[in-house]
Amino acid sequence: MATEPRPLLQRPWTRALSLLLASPLALLLLIHPAAMLDAQGRYSHSLLMLVMLGVAGGFVHGVGFDPYQRLWRWLFGPLLAWPLLLLGYVLLLRAQQLCLGLLC
Repeated sequence: MATEPRPLLQRPWTRALSLLLASPLALLLLIHPAAMLDAQGRYSHSLLMLVMLGVAGGFVHGVGFDPYQRLWRWLFGPLLAWPLLLLGYVLLLRAQQLCLGLLC
């Protein structure tokens, strides 16, 4: 009995990547949100809202849930979540003034 290969974004390593990207940001935002303050001591609420959408998408994809409706599949899928999670890490690096050449 042969099984069909899974699509790339449904393979276990992509789901693990989603969880590995989402978990540290979620913990940081829950435990020490002041780490995301900018140089003036303020949050960028619009960007943090996008980061939280990425964290939610990372958890939804990471635990293996695949929504049926196309809108939810797109909104909580890895193709949107991964760039938003990377945005969160860039914001964290900028807030901590650990800029690396191209990121700031």
